[in-house]
Amino acid sequence: MAAVLFESVTYPPQDPPTIEELHQSICECKRCPRLVAWAQEVARTKVARFKDVDYWGKPVPSLGRADARLLVVGLAPAAHGGTRTGRVFTGDRSGDWLYRALHRFGFANQAHSVHRSDGLKLADCYITAVLHCAPPLNRPQPHEIANCKPYLARELELLAQVRVIVALGKIAFDNIWPLVAEPREKRPRFQHELEVELCSGQALIASYHPSQQNTFTGKLTESMFDRIFARARQRLEECGRT
Repeated sequence: MAAVLFESVTYPPQDPPTIEELHQSICECKRCPRLVAWAQEVARTKVARFKDVDYWGKPVPSLGRADARLLVVGLAPAAHGGTRTGRVFTGDRSGDWLYRALHRFGFANQAHSVHRSDGLKLADCYITAVLHCAPPLNRPQPHEIANCKPYLARELELLAQVRVIVALGKIAFDNIWPLVAEPREKRPRFQHELEVELCSGQALIASYHPSQQNTFTGKLTESMFDRIFARARQRLEECGRT
């Protein structure tokens, strides 16, 4: 069951017909000059602990197969995480939290993601983000989010088996909502463990983002995060694969 797209979105020319081609289109994207320049600058200057590493230094594609039933939506790659490794939620502490949780509930074959050749495989799960480039100071501008939204909209169309969507953080929740909610339906207030039944029959679950700002302060604990993916697993077991 594909997500029903309600917000009108302008697609890039020659809208990619497959997930693999969409990933390639994302990697080649140059729609936000500020973000492209920042990724290149990060890759050039690096940080001391990664001074001998070749950075990816361009937009980071999503991860997963088109037949996944769980969709996880984050904010953006980290400057020295995804922008370095070339894989979403990989090589940073947010990714450490995410993949541990995914592994616990059978959505990944291992509990860590450190580089693109580390053997990680997702199971029935697809991971994307509102932005595919790291924004300076983690502060994206509204037009940059708008530039990237067609990729998210196209993913929702191509992921025809998705039954559960997990939005990591308020920005992810606010940006996925108009793409899947009924027109003029009021967006609920973001809160951890909010669960919304969509008209498509899918479930949208909100979670605090596993950022260091949330995890170091205790705003998000591992047990709180685990409950999100325990609920996602429960939902998928209830609906089964059609």
